[in-house]
Amino acid sequence: MVGLVELPSEHSVDVTVERLEGMLEARGIKLFALVDHSGEAAAVGLRMPPTKLLIFGNPKAGTPVMVAAPSTAIDLPLKVLVREDGEGKVWVAYNDPEYLRERHGFPEQMVQNIAAVEALARAAAAE
Repeated sequence: MVGLVELPSEHSVDVTVERLEGMLEARGIKLFALVDHSGEAAAVGLRMPPTKLLIFGNPKAGTPVMVAAPSTAIDLPLKVLVREDGEGKVWVAYNDPEYLRERHGFPEQMVQNIAAVEALARAAAAE
């Protein structure tokens, strides 16, 4: 079982993030935070390739998972990392929902509560 799924993006970091933000808004999924790791690094005089983390979710979907397996709260809300590597390739990464189920032991039928992360990541990365 692979815990972290990484997909190549056809877009820049900023465009991929904008696409994700638009999809979240269109689906009524709350964006809790957008962490600009590279921007924060630059603010203290350090350099790193463009790297941003979106933290998002739907409390109606995530809360039952956390109630069933309280340790899941370490991994929820859901996260998508968008980063550029040293060669300029952009990657979209997320935790595999089935991996999270195995890690925390919540019921199989609850995987659907967090499975949207896969479709969102794939759509944001696609052409």
